[in-house]
Amino acid sequence: MKRFLASLITIWFMGFIAFSVTLPGPVEDGAGRVVIVPTGAAGRIERGLELLAADDARIMLVTGVDREVKPGEFAAQFDVPMHVMKCCVVLGFDAVDTRGNATETAQWLEAKNIRTIRLVTTDWHMRRAANELRGTLPPSITIIEDAVPSEPSLRILFLEYHKYVASLVMGLFRG
Repeated sequence: MKRFLASLITIWFMGFIAFSVTLPGPVEDGAGRVVIVPTGAAGRIERGLELLAADDARIMLVTGVDREVKPGEFAAQFDVPMHVMKCCVVLGFDAVDTRGNATETAQWLEAKNIRTIRLVTTDWHMRRAANELRGTLPPSITIIEDAVPSEPSLRILFLEYHKYVASLVMGLFRG
């Protein structure tokens, strides 16, 4: 029993180390003309807007926006021209967590003929967000992972690692 527990602890520890030192990075190519941005840590929305401005994306869904936020307030906070808000930025108000972001994204994409999306989220959040999306979207949709670099604390990495592991385990029971 002691060996089994020691093995589990070693596997957990090695997994945490691997998770922490191999955070994903940004994508530089123009793939994924549809950008999905879950609200949360700094830099996510800015990266999505940067892709719109560079014409690397044509539309952006910001999922998990607080219901109190009005499009004009969003535009003012992120310095988005109203013509860009009207044509290219969709605010999703239904999600409150990462699983909800995936559900909201899947519902938004359902009526659209889209084969590739570009997921923009923080590096430490990318694995779990992408995993939740893969569990919700049809397999025919490709997810390009475009991570926003950050400097997460040990606490954030510790919490996110456990959320990611839980997401993987829950995915086993969903599929």
